[in-house]
Amino acid sequence: MNLSPAASPEWAQFARELGINLRRARDAKVLTQEQMAERASISLYAYQQYERGAVTRGGAATNPRLATILAICQVLDIAVEELLPPVPSLTAP
Repeated sequence: MNLSPAASPEWAQFARELGINLRRARDAKVLTQEQMAERASISLYAYQQYERGAVTRGGAATNPRLATILAICQVLDIAVEELLPPVPSLTAP
C-alpha cells in the first residue's frame, strides 16, 4: 500500500512542530486562539487543529494552506521561516 507523503510519520512530526511554533508565537503576542483565528480569518476549529498538530483518521497531517500560513504570519508579524519547521522529504525512500 502506497501512502501519500502527508500520511507519513515525518509529516505528522512536521504538523506537531508547526503546532508548537504556532503556540509559542501566539503566546509571545499574548493572543488567545479565538483572537488568532478571527484575525487570520479562519475558523477557531481549524486553528486549534493546526496548533494541536492534529492528524486525520487516515494518518495525514492537518496542514494549513499556504494562504492560511501567510495570514497567520501576518497576524503574528513574523516571517514564514520563523513559523515553519524543517520540511521533511516529499519522496518515498
